[in-house]
Amino acid sequence: MMQNNNDDISQRMAPDSNESLKSRGLRFSTSGKNQRAEIEFIGRSPAFTSILDTIEAIAARKCSVIITGETGVGKEMVARQIHVASDRSHKVFVPVDCTTLTGQLFESQLFGHVRGAFTGAVDTTLGFFRAADGGTVFLDEISEIPLELQAKLLRVLQENAVTPLGSTKSHPINVRVLCATNTNLGEMVKEETFRADLYYRLNVVSLEVPPLRQRKEDILPLAEHFLANQSTFYGEPPKVLSPMAKKLLLNYAWPGNIRELANAMERAYVLTTGREIQPAVLPFELIIADSTAYPKHELPTLDEVKRRIITQTLEFTQGRKIAAAKILGIERRCLNRLIDKLDIPLSQTKKKA
Repeated sequence: MMQNNNDDISQRMAPDSNESLKSRGLRFSTSGKNQRAEIEFIGRSPAFTSILDTIEAIAARKCSVIITGETGVGKEMVARQIHVASDRSHKVFVPVDCTTLTGQLFESQLFGHVRGAFTGAVDTTLGFFRAADGGTVFLDEISEIPLELQAKLLRVLQENAVTPLGSTKSHPINVRVLCATNTNLGEMVKEETFRADLYYRLNVVSLEVPPLRQRKEDILPLAEHFLANQSTFYGEPPKVLSPMAKKLLLNYAWPGNIRELANAMERAYVLTTGREIQPAVLPFELIIADSTAYPKHELPTLDEVKRRIITQTLEFTQGRKIAAAKILGIERRCLNRLIDKLDIPLSQTKKKA
């Protein structure tokens, strides 16, 4: 998740470290020997600190965990953090998208199959659970597993063994299971769309990741972190957010959470030719959401919003219509029509001699 300024602390965690996660500061990195990439976990809000406390308490345990939260809040990041902070970090972390698992594919991908088990099974496969032996399996969107297949998953969790599709031989496994969902599994149990026995088997610990709008202290550190990543990716000097751009980021509700913020920062970075990121290059949703400049009883009209956005964009491009149209995502002819319709004075947006 998030990054701070000069007082940030960035350290690599080791599973056998006696130092607490919380004491490592606002930013730290973690990695296991077999991890594909280093994981950065960044933040400073009370909610973020609470997540660290929970991870610290459960990382060394073998219990199952259900991670809940809206889409885009970073549930997989939390799962990876639990894994790399545990004594399993030297083993593999296997993420599984449960939305893709149905019927025969469910058993084959999770538990493996033997050659000839079904049409197209030309080779024997291990499956995710056996491939993760000694490590961690992360079942993302666990609520999407069809009801008729949940019993098969429960049996594997209870017996700590899998039987590949088309085989009668059982293989013992040692895996930790972490799950994530943006759905209330308790309600699904009441509605009988999720097995109660599987729910109670998985729900030893529940960890909720709050949405970004409930931890505003993390928005700017995250945004700066994503901009720094873009700078590194393109090998260019860093870019900074203007005061007004920061204000817009803080005022926005972020329905897409961290994923939406990351995309917004990538857009802003690639559209900014100078060093400072202005509001004009931010997504349209952020700009129109900024209603704090208006009295609560007097919200702007659609034309007023359009006028403000187009004016800000033209000011940013110093009156260059082609560049402004590109940023706004419209054709130049459309921009010209809007300028005429909304009576936008171009003389105030052009570069002064």
